[in-house]
Amino acid sequence: ERQLVESGGGLVQPGGSLRLSCVPSGFTFDDYVIGWFRQAPGKEREGVSCINLSDGSGYYADSTKGRFVASSDNARNTVYLQMNSLKPEDTAVYYCAAINYYTESVCLGNGDNGVDYWGAGTLVTVSS
Repeated sequence: ERQLVESGGGLVQPGGSLRLSCVPSGFTFDDYVIGWFRQAPGKEREGVSCINLSDGSGYYADSTKGRFVASSDNARNTVYLQMNSLKPEDTAVYYCAAINYYTESVCLGNGDNGVDYWGAGTLVTVSS
């Protein structure tokens, strides 16, 4: 079964940092762009960032630019989302996704289109 596995979530104080990891199971990232999405309680899922593993390019939501950085370790087949200067409004379940159609609208949309595989999600809580 093909799936993604996220890790690294937790409770952090405002202004703190966390690094999320995403690892594929049953396949490799070779043919995909990897996206990060999040869903806060009572809100629609939204795209946070994505990274094209072939050249390192990607997109970031305006709310995360300058604070979040997506990166990859191709040798380890792992994608990361480094989250800095975290705010309470960043509290959400974060999902990584294997994107098959690389456009800004897919990367920063709600994930209903262009995604082949999802992870189960990891909870990030930003609170004092």
